[in-house]
Amino acid sequence: MTTSARLPRAAVIAASVLATVATLTAVPTAFADSSATEATVATGQGLPLGDQDLAETRTSRVLAQGVTLTKIVRGTEPAPPDQINTTTRGPWVVNVLTIDPAKSKGRLKATYGPDLAKVEKTSDLVRTSGALAGVNASFFTFTASQLYPGDPVGLGIFDGKLLSEPLTDPAEANLLIDANSNEVLTGHLRWSGEVRNRDTGAELPLEFVNHPPVIPTACSTLPDQTTCTEPGDVVLFTPEFAAATPAGNGIEVVLDRRGCVVRTSTTRGTSLTPAETSLQATGKDTVALLAATANGCLTKDIKVSDQSGNKVPLRSGLYGVTGRYQLTSGGEIVVPDGTGSFFDRNPRTIAGTTRDGKILLATIDGRQTTSVGTTMDETAAVANALGMHDAINLDGGGSTAMALQDGTLVNHPSGTGGAERAVGDAIVFVPGR
Repeated sequence: MTTSARLPRAAVIAASVLATVATLTAVPTAFADSSATEATVATGQGLPLGDQDLAETRTSRVLAQGVTLTKIVRGTEPAPPDQINTTTRGPWVVNVLTIDPAKSKGRLKATYGPDLAKVEKTSDLVRTSGALAGVNASFFTFTASQLYPGDPVGLGIFDGKLLSEPLTDPAEANLLIDANSNEVLTGHLRWSGEVRNRDTGAELPLEFVNHPPVIPTACSTLPDQTTCTEPGDVVLFTPEFAAATPAGNGIEVVLDRRGCVVRTSTTRGTSLTPAETSLQATGKDTVALLAATANGCLTKDIKVSDQSGNKVPLRSGLYGVTGRYQLTSGGEIVVPDGTGSFFDRNPRTIAGTTRDGKILLATIDGRQTTSVGTTMDETAAVANALGMHDAINLDGGGSTAMALQDGTLVNHPSGTGGAERAVGDAIVFVPGR
């Protein structure tokens, strides 16, 4: 990928991570439920947030066998609006969904809306998937793209299909879910992809999966991209991406289920049937695409490996989402030092596992007088205190949301008036086997 292609992708990442709106709201912290049990935590025994003398209460209820929802409220007095980022008195509101795979009956998975490029509210994703509960998941393109706001910024694996490739950015942290066993792993996945002509042996590396290709700046006005002398992008598109592939100058080759060429176009943008995929190219890579797809059928070779280099088989029931920064690993806090708005206090969504294999999904409300949010260091400390042996930081800020099966929100999002943001995807627990 050329420098001209990297810059817009970097801008997408920055927009996804940093595009947030601060809202100060006061909301009640009551958690009324007839089946709930409440406990007051002794001073100095609660979450490692703020002063040790803060009062802390924990209210839990069983949602289903092996699935428990716990609300933790630490601190009792609303924060002064001008001290939300600095107060040591809180308050903090943390909601924790605990799933015990040994006792629960259901599947943990990731899900998105009608297509990958659209955004949907977490509550809608939970409700329409028939899930018991769920939280928002991946970082996504958001305001950096009006056409494809839900496009994941990093890894996206859904039922064994790689629909978005992991970044090379070491800050990316991935959550890998085997829905068949409810085993969850964290780390940073890697990938490689290429297409190969079965007749000629011509090979062409893939740069992206389901991301709009960038036209080199020097060739931005050239309708015929094959005359461009600057490298562009080669991108694989699947029918899950959107109603149509991205339109613009360049070459697009549509393939059938067998990988054989259905049609070739000198402009980009087409609808794909469920059995079709396409390859788009810009810049001088258009010439390479035409050469690689001429007079034959293609074999797609996509490989995913973990951070140790071990192959990750892309099989049915495998899901993967993208976070930013590993919080704990092997029971140790590993979040790096950092400065700037991302590391300041914000609403947070966390996912991780305990040493004995329980799965925890947690939200921390923030930017509110009734819950101030957490810095990255505080987020890691909370994950550690909740017993997350391995944990990552998922998309947060205005995206942070936890919802139940009827679409009811468990937490209070930081949008104006508690408005819920539409997101790219969600992690949900669907009951039944």
